[in-house]
Amino acid sequence: MPKFAANLTTMFTETSFLDRFAAAREHGFTAVEFQFPYAFPAADVRERLDANGLELVLHNLPAGDWNAGERGIACDPARIAEFRDSVGLALEYALALGAPQLHCLAGKLPPGVEPELAHDTFVANLRHAAAELGRHGLRLLIEPINTYDIPGYFLSGSKQAAGIIKECCASNLFLQYDIYHMQRMEGELAGTLRSLLPLVKHIQVADNPGRHEPGTGEINYPFLFALLDQLGYEGWVGCEYTPATTTAAGLGWLRAT
Repeated sequence: MPKFAANLTTMFTETSFLDRFAAAREHGFTAVEFQFPYAFPAADVRERLDANGLELVLHNLPAGDWNAGERGIACDPARIAEFRDSVGLALEYALALGAPQLHCLAGKLPPGVEPELAHDTFVANLRHAAAELGRHGLRLLIEPINTYDIPGYFLSGSKQAAGIIKECCASNLFLQYDIYHMQRMEGELAGTLRSLLPLVKHIQVADNPGRHEPGTGEINYPFLFALLDQLGYEGWVGCEYTPATTTAAGLGWLRAT
């Protein structure tokens, strides 16, 4: 059976962020992930991890002004200096919290910027970030995201991501494969996992439609979880879904796995 990590940005939202660590442990999770820790002192987050015996498996680099609709700045040629500063901040948190890997959001294609320039900017920024993380033994991940939920998102396909990873030539740059996003963009989930698994260091799950827990939609998760075991996937599976009702009420899929 795969190893599951609770995403504390989307799960256990019935309580405050710092109280979600205890809730995750209470419901059987031994690992967590979240999108952004930067609103809280790293020491406070670390205290909750340690108090509940939880491993942190992932968080994101800063993504610009999230509340204003930004979803990353890594492909924006006008914000290279800001991006590089954000790598330093993310590293501070990752080292304090024990995160082994960080996800870099590509961002939306900026207005007036040609896709070729956005691509070159993204590659250059990834090379920089991978080198900085590599000095500390950390991995850098990129994730294709569907353009229905985030119109204009620059990185939207698994083949596109694999090509960028190859072009960057960074030994610590890998793929974060979100099954929900790729079901919406591509389908062919099993075939893609088989072909790209050597690049995959983190997987995330949610069902479609609705982005709720596995078992609420069209994706055959029992088949995919069995496939991951068959393929020998050893990484974590992050539960980045929005519960259909309460988090606790929706955990039946996990107990049945």
